[in-house]
Amino acid sequence: MPKTAIFLADGFEEIEALTVVDLLRRAGIEISMVSIMGRKNVKGSHNIAVEADELFEDANLDSCDMLILPGGMPGTSNLFACEPLKGKIKEFDAEGKMLAAICAAPTVYGRMGLLNGKKASCYPGCEGDLAGADVRMSEVTVDGHFITSRGMGTAIPFGLAIIEHFQGKKAAEEMASRIVYKV
Repeated sequence: MPKTAIFLADGFEEIEALTVVDLLRRAGIEISMVSIMGRKNVKGSHNIAVEADELFEDANLDSCDMLILPGGMPGTSNLFACEPLKGKIKEFDAEGKMLAAICAAPTVYGRMGLLNGKKASCYPGCEGDLAGADVRMSEVTVDGHFITSRGMGTAIPFGLAIIEHFQGKKAAEEMASRIVYKV
C-alpha cells in the first residue's frame, strides 16, 4: 500500500488538507497527518482545530512515497519556515520521489527552486513565487514527480490526481463516481 504524509501547520486550509486525507483513506492509500507545530492539535486558517496523527519529529517520512502540502495562510508561510520539512522535501526531490501541493503551498517548492522548468499551478496571485516554473491555470498540473493544484475549489481533483498516480485513472474515475463528483 502506498504511504503518504500531509503536513499541518497553524493556518492551513482545512478543506485542502482534509479533502485529500478523506479521499486517500477511502481509496485505501495510507496518509498520515503530520504536525510541524510540536503539538498534535493544529488550528486551521478558519479556526477549525484538527488533531494530527503524529508529530514531524516522530514521523518515519523515509517510508513515504509522497509528501503533500496543503495551502492556506499563514499555514504556507509556516511550512516554508520549517527547516526540517524543507530538508525532507529536498531529499524527496533529489530522489525523484513524489511531491504534491495545493493553493499557496506550491510556492514552497517554487521558493526552494524545485519547480524551475516544470509546469505548475497555484492559487491566483502566487505565481511570482513559482520561480522558473511554466505556470498553468489548470485545476491540477502534473509534471514529473510534482502534482500541484490551485485552491480549495480544486481539492477534489487534486485528491483524485493523487489517487490516479498510485492506482491509475480507472480507480480515480471510480472514486469520483462514488463521491458523486461531476456526474
